[in-house]
Amino acid sequence: MAKAYLVGGGIASLSAAAFLIRDGGFAGRDVVILEEQDREGGSLDAAGSPETGYTMRGGRMFEVHFDCTYDLLGSIPSLDDPSKSVTEDTFAFHEDFAWDDRARLVDAGGRVVPAHSMGFSERDRLELVACVATPERLLDGKRISDCFGPEFFTTNFWWMWCTTFAFEPWHSAIEFRRYLNRFVHLFKTFDSMSGIYRTRFNQYDSIVRPLVKWLSEQGVEVRLGTRVTDLRLGTGGALTVEGVCWERAGAGGERGEIPVGPDDLVLVTNGSMTADSTLGATAAAPVLDTSRSAGSWQLWRTLAAKRPGLGDPAVFDSSVADSTWESFTVTTKDPTFFKLMQEFSGSEAGKGGLITFKDSSWLLTIVLNHQPHFRDQPEDTFVWWGYALFPGRDGDHVKKPMTRCTGREILDEVLSHLRFEQRPQILDASIVIPALMPYITSQFLVRSRGDRPQVVPEESTNLAFIGQYAEVPDDVVFTVEYSVRTAWTAVAGLLGLDRRPPPVYKGQHDPKVLVEALQTLHRR
Repeated sequence: MAKAYLVGGGIASLSAAAFLIRDGGFAGRDVVILEEQDREGGSLDAAGSPETGYTMRGGRMFEVHFDCTYDLLGSIPSLDDPSKSVTEDTFAFHEDFAWDDRARLVDAGGRVVPAHSMGFSERDRLELVACVATPERLLDGKRISDCFGPEFFTTNFWWMWCTTFAFEPWHSAIEFRRYLNRFVHLFKTFDSMSGIYRTRFNQYDSIVRPLVKWLSEQGVEVRLGTRVTDLRLGTGGALTVEGVCWERAGAGGERGEIPVGPDDLVLVTNGSMTADSTLGATAAAPVLDTSRSAGSWQLWRTLAAKRPGLGDPAVFDSSVADSTWESFTVTTKDPTFFKLMQEFSGSEAGKGGLITFKDSSWLLTIVLNHQPHFRDQPEDTFVWWGYALFPGRDGDHVKKPMTRCTGREILDEVLSHLRFEQRPQILDASIVIPALMPYITSQFLVRSRGDRPQVVPEESTNLAFIGQYAEVPDDVVFTVEYSVRTAWTAVAGLLGLDRRPPPVYKGQHDPKVLVEALQTLHRR
């Protein structure tokens, strides 16, 4: 029987394993996942306790047209109610707790800024339309800032767009254009964020855990603490993997090679946006790790050096200053902050969406999730999250870079922007865990065609690339949908299946959507 070896244990590999079983006819026992870390989930992580503090490096947003994701998760039972699928649970949660953001932007004086108007000049509108209309091939090697004047980056639209999706002016114009086209249907509700979907809990609890449970029940083997160091390729013109070289973590770790037969498949998650992440603590700042030691990047470098057509990892992992930002997770048993924020924002926790301090030097954004946000979170515990796009700058109140701040100092900076009198009480009652991520927006860096490998490279007989650094036309990175789409594309392509991923939604071809988007651009 054919076997499949999946390198990496993130959402791309977990999805690929499910597609191999559901659509490809593989028995679960013939699917092996090789993961370097000590648990599955990759960037969809969440952990901790009320005593030590919860932590999650980020949170993923969804919307109604994530068709591949909902198709996959429609096959996976929810942990809370196995009679419902994860997709059904997500949609039901959105019905009950849809966002209606009333405090999307906050100014330097701590006042909510009306964000219904996008704040565009006529020049801004023309430049935006020109960017959308420019063929992608003409944007090779261009930054967003190459397509817009300086004033564009001071509009309400930009503040909301960049903090919703984590774009920065030096990021790729190609990716920015793709996002504009992919989410044009969200323009009309962008200030309220009502078109954004969230999972009931964090994505580890709501997606990874039920998916891993289902895969385990099918007999899928997951080898944690196993780093894939190389793929032995066959000779000749075809791209064929004949062996998977691995080593166990730790000093004096075991090494070996898995022979790959002619009917076997190998799917590789190349690169990782959360590689080399480091955590701080309430009283300690995280230390930036620039060792470039993560196995997913090293394996991609090794493969790309062997053969043309497998992408260029250096485009994405060599500009840490342009791809780093920092997040933080706050845990508290004191409800004071939540009560004050609900009064300030006009929305109860879980219904308010993102709040961005648009004039803050770090460009801070926070969100109060629906509670509980962790499946095991007690009723008397509250968890919220935030991040900053410019952690290398000195704070407005804490006069040093965020990257050098303890968790308490980061919280102090946030509270200073909110001007709450209860600041000392909130500080003393909070556990704050920062996370520093050197590659978190590396998939947005300026690139050209060919820098990302095709999901199934030319002349490949059994090798595919999946995840955020494989190329799928039209769809957008930094989404769960992109990883799931690459997984489905890989399985269908390698096995020659008739059932393929549905086309990427293209709202720009819908006259009604276009009219609504244009009306939004002209709001005053």
